[in-house]
Amino acid sequence: MMNGAIRAREVRLIGAEGEQLGVTPTSEALAQAETLNMDLVLISNQEPPVAKIMDYTKFMFEQKKKQKEAKKKQAVVSVKEVRLSPVIDQNDFDTKLRQAIKFLEKGDKVKVSIRFKGRMITHQDVGRQVMDKFAQATKDFAVVEQRAKMDGRQMFLQLAPIKK
Repeated sequence: MMNGAIRAREVRLIGAEGEQLGVTPTSEALAQAETLNMDLVLISNQEPPVAKIMDYTKFMFEQKKKQKEAKKKQAVVSVKEVRLSPVIDQNDFDTKLRQAIKFLEKGDKVKVSIRFKGRMITHQDVGRQVMDKFAQATKDFAVVEQRAKMDGRQMFLQLAPIKK
């Protein structure tokens, strides 16, 4: 709340430079803010409420600027998927491994999945061996974020890049 929207009879006033001006009637605080051509902004709703004299539009501009800066510095982590088969050949495995390592080096997480087709679902142990082999092969580049687990006819493993 600011200016005329403040309903308290008196406020603990903070000046434009951050100095404590003590408890003053709200009307007097509003008059001081107007003489400085600034706004009276309610900071905290304690007893008595705390109000500060400031340029509200400048304050909001600074806040938005800080939020934009924080957003720029935020790291966007995407999840890339690598699909394997329980009966994957060594060359195909190496190709998928290179692809996963490339994703991990870029800083992306990797979701390794195996889809069991037909009667392969009865040999989940073979799929788990492939997953373990993949996790072992990427141990220098990634940490296992989520162990291999079944979800319907698929098995998933989540890898996260090692922080440098």
